[in-house]
Amino acid sequence: MDSLRYLVDYGVIGILLLLSMVALAIFLERLSFYRRVDLKAYRKREELEVELTKGLHLVASIGANAPYIGLLGTVLGIMLTFYTIGEEGLVDSKKIMVGLALALKATAVGLLVAIPTTIMYNYLLRKVKEKLALFQSMRNGE
Repeated sequence: MDSLRYLVDYGVIGILLLLSMVALAIFLERLSFYRRVDLKAYRKREELEVELTKGLHLVASIGANAPYIGLLGTVLGIMLTFYTIGEEGLVDSKKIMVGLALALKATAVGLLVAIPTTIMYNYLLRKVKEKLALFQSMRNGE
């Protein structure tokens, strides 16, 4: 059962931290791209939209799925706690509470990844809409 403990501590939380770094990297890259994009270089709105939205699906997916990955870690941690209770045959409230608290940290990390990632996604989506509106007004001669 030590392997399950390592899976919860390092596997699930490691995956969540890796996903947060991926989301942050995409966020920073997209912001850089939005600052330097030349709207005049695009002939069609669709071409511009494709370029502006590259990678946004990953940020949205990370934000949407991080809580579930954290919840998976919590479920595995609770399973580990119950397994330990069953193996030892006695109910030590201290061990149970420590096991449950450690299990819940995976959900907390999942939420800590999901909330900022969702904010980043919404911010990027707003920037895309602004650029598309500027492109449309430029094309209309306004």
